[in-house]
Amino acid sequence: MSTISRKPLPYDSPATYQIVVQGQIDQTWSDCLEGMHRQVTAEADAPVTTLEGKLRDQAALAGVLNTLYERHLTVISVKRMETSEIAEFDPRKTDKG
Repeated sequence: MSTISRKPLPYDSPATYQIVVQGQIDQTWSDCLEGMHRQVTAEADAPVTTLEGKLRDQAALAGVLNTLYERHLTVISVKRMETSEIAEFDPRKTDKG
């Protein structure tokens, strides 16, 4: 289990985020989602899409979250990624559908 960093983190600097939503997001939404990479996995009840990418600041993060909200997608989790976690996401597994 990861621990939460206690050092101050700037809200107006670039960071890599991972957002997990219920449902399948089409690749054509890339521009609306700040170019985040997506990976769709099949779950028991419904597909789940994992978005990951570097966003310029938390205002960009808010924009992505607003886009998901406007499209009525349920957000499961939002995580600011640590450097050691970024390599674990494999965009080559991205669903091309």
